[in-house]
Amino acid sequence: MSAADRHQLADLLGRAARARRRLVVLLAGPRPWGLATLAALPRPAGGRDLWFSDRRPPGVAPDAPAGHCAGVLGREYDRLIYDAHAGFDPDAFGAACGTLVAGGMLCLLVPPLAAWPGFPDPQRVRIQVWPEGPEAVGGRFLGRLARILARAPDLVRITPAGIHWPTPPAAMDGAADSEAPPEAPTPLDPLCRTPDQAAAVAALVHLARGHRHRPLVLTSDRGRGKSAAFGIAAARLLAEGVSPILVTAPAFTAVETLFERAREALPQAERLGHELHLGAHRLRFLAPDELLAERPAARLLLVDEAAAIPTGLLTAMLTHWSRIAFATTVHGYEGTGRGFAIRFQAVLDRRTPHWRALRLETPIRWARGDPLEALVFRLLLLDAGVADAVPPGPCAITRLDRDRLARDDATLGPLFGLLVQAHYRTRPLDLRHLLDGPNLEVWVARRQGAIAGVLLAAREGGFDPATCRAVWEGRRRPHGHMLPETLVAHLGLVAAGRARGWRVVRLAVHPDARRQGIGSALIAALARHARDAGGDYLGTGFGLDAGLVPFWRTNGFHPLRLGVQRGSSTGAHALVMLRPLGLAGERLLGAAQARYLRHLRWQLAGPLRDLDGAGLGALVPAREAVSPTPADREDLEALARHRRLPEAAAGAVATLAWQALLDPTRWARLEDEERVVLVGWALQHLGWGELAARTGLAGRREVVAVLRRAVGRLLD
Repeated sequence: MSAADRHQLADLLGRAARARRRLVVLLAGPRPWGLATLAALPRPAGGRDLWFSDRRPPGVAPDAPAGHCAGVLGREYDRLIYDAHAGFDPDAFGAACGTLVAGGMLCLLVPPLAAWPGFPDPQRVRIQVWPEGPEAVGGRFLGRLARILARAPDLVRITPAGIHWPTPPAAMDGAADSEAPPEAPTPLDPLCRTPDQAAAVAALVHLARGHRHRPLVLTSDRGRGKSAAFGIAAARLLAEGVSPILVTAPAFTAVETLFERAREALPQAERLGHELHLGAHRLRFLAPDELLAERPAARLLLVDEAAAIPTGLLTAMLTHWSRIAFATTVHGYEGTGRGFAIRFQAVLDRRTPHWRALRLETPIRWARGDPLEALVFRLLLLDAGVADAVPPGPCAITRLDRDRLARDDATLGPLFGLLVQAHYRTRPLDLRHLLDGPNLEVWVARRQGAIAGVLLAAREGGFDPATCRAVWEGRRRPHGHMLPETLVAHLGLVAAGRARGWRVVRLAVHPDARRQGIGSALIAALARHARDAGGDYLGTGFGLDAGLVPFWRTNGFHPLRLGVQRGSSTGAHALVMLRPLGLAGERLLGAAQARYLRHLRWQLAGPLRDLDGAGLGALVPAREAVSPTPADREDLEALARHRRLPEAAAGAVATLAWQALLDPTRWARLEDEERVVLVGWALQHLGWGELAARTGLAGRREVVAVLRRAVGRLLD
């Protein structure tokens, strides 16, 4: 790089700093050339560097392990060096770009753009599918990135052939902004940088002082000061003696800014690890699992990066703490805020109908119109939205050509936006998987061109006998084959891995078109395709949600396994369901359900004791009704009609409860309260106090009365 080029780049960097924007420098070429050119670039003011590379200079330690983007959330840097030669992780790239402050510079090192789609990217191993190697992973995602970067007007593009400067260069001046960037404290609050942030702090302080059970939900794009608002509000409250205040987030690094701002506002406070002390008053961080295990008292609970926390855990927090605030990023990398808002809003509406939403719009870390923010949104489709409206009429269902899809953002955007809206854990890596997953198929339903529904399906199974045996013995876990692994390793059906199946990975329908049969039509189209291709079954797996099970059962899917531990991403037990496509599938389903029932009765008294008994009937395959034996009937009659103690008829009640679960006609006779008590006492071995807490009954006497009533209904 010539001295003139360095001078021009330094000038451009200075202009970006004055405009409170960030500069993007793309170094596209061989890796040794890229690293050498990087060393010659001018540096932004400040010395805080973040490297994502396996070839950092001597003495530069990684800020976060590869693949753990949560390790940098909440931090701030002046220069980001992202070396795509070491692998392009979409989640880590998005998270890292969010840490770069105004006046900062992203140095993105990539192979020559024309060669990037075929580059042996180390990140391919995350989506490769056994038995194929990483070379079978497509290059569509990287090709799309290369095309966008080749045409992006607001970046410095450096290749061995020369430099392409931003067009127009004045874009870095920020002259087009109608609103001045926030460089000074707002008059509304001397500690806040924007009116948005001041309003958030005021709302948080009011929440801690005001009525109970009126949660606050803060949403924004990254860099708008949510965490800082939490910290400022916490400091104000501690100074007033409002304590203790609890904070939770997926990792402590996500709330570093919160604690820093609280400490700045309270210079007399003492920082001790994950706590801030002001005399006897405390601001304390606990991870979500620790928080719910300990359940300490608090005047206020602050939940940061809520989209990355399972809905079940958030619901438990909402139930236990009466004053609580949630904050989440709308276009995030740790979980998508829009999906969180849609899914969790129903919980808020039901449990705390007086909850309040507040959105922060004005950037703090950089100015409006920042080139890097716009580029990251486009590269990772962080702002992908759904079609504005879906007209009525018939649907056309097709399987998409992913080569064409990768070049068609007009289709890819609303398609991915629909997945983001429907699934709160959708991340940028899912976009790469959608385009490049070797065994993935993409199906869409359109109405007059508008995308009304999308289904992602993965082809699985077809193992050879040796692989089936290795999976059954626990020596191998073939990546990308969830359903066969479940059948072989968890249910013990060693030959089941030889069957071929299609797993529904994601299914989403536009809000305008729900409950109109579109999801079922997509499943039917997939079933026809899979049957024609020699498939034996369709399957799916998801975090147990009682509202979803009837849809899948209506479409011919049957439960065959319930995970004994709650999933880390969903906070729920995983449910696996299967729909046979022919005789081989029917035999497989029968064998799987027999194993499932054999384990389930024991699991209900152990790892599944926390299940809600009211919805258990939908998770149990129907079996031929069996009548109680004469001896059992005598015990049950004495319990239901007379004064026999439940403990004296425990065996008969357990048999009756299990028989009722297997017989939908009997199960339908019971009310939800009766189901909870019957299953909870007879099969889950819950105490009378636990059952009273679950049902809201006063105590043992009332619970026993419900149990007697349930037994009587089943005998009648």
